[in-house]
Amino acid sequence: MFIQTEATPNPATLKFLPGKEVLLEGTADFRDADSARAASPLAGRLFEIPGVTGVFFGYDFITVTKDGPDWQHLKPAILGSIMEHFMSGVPVMAGQAAGGGGHHDDENEFFDQADAEIVVTIKELLDTRVRPAVAQDGGDITFRGYENGTVFLHMKGACAGCPSSTATLKHGIQNLLRHFVPEVQQVEQVS
Repeated sequence: MFIQTEATPNPATLKFLPGKEVLLEGTADFRDADSARAASPLAGRLFEIPGVTGVFFGYDFITVTKDGPDWQHLKPAILGSIMEHFMSGVPVMAGQAAGGGGHHDDENEFFDQADAEIVVTIKELLDTRVRPAVAQDGGDITFRGYENGTVFLHMKGACAGCPSSTATLKHGIQNLLRHFVPEVQQVEQVS
């Protein structure tokens, strides 16, 4: 098994491409070892490596965020853990068939029903123009809400804590949404 790695705009996050599907649908974002162990054998295994502070799963990639040591010390351990996991045949997510499953977080959305048409347009723009580009950098951005002209987005994976995330939100996504949806005045990040 050959696992490729790619740098991300966030220097504390590295993208790993195992050459296999990681999640068939949705994404999974883990920011602590306890939630990781409960939901994903692979994420739990990665959190056992000292210095790992975040794990994110996309369709065909895994991003890992670190806090301390250089990548040269962490990368071999991460590669080994990913390889061992996929070779074992254990599913990525607990309670799922091997290699599949994810989750969506639509239940946490908020917006006025009168704005439903605007929200549909915002989500379509995010899904077709923003999320594919962000996934290339090892992250994801999901819609959280819309209120009084403000779009609330949740940044995950390499995007969470990235030094350029504010520029991405304000200069990229905000300008795109304002262009196509005149009702949008600003974009804010929520956790």
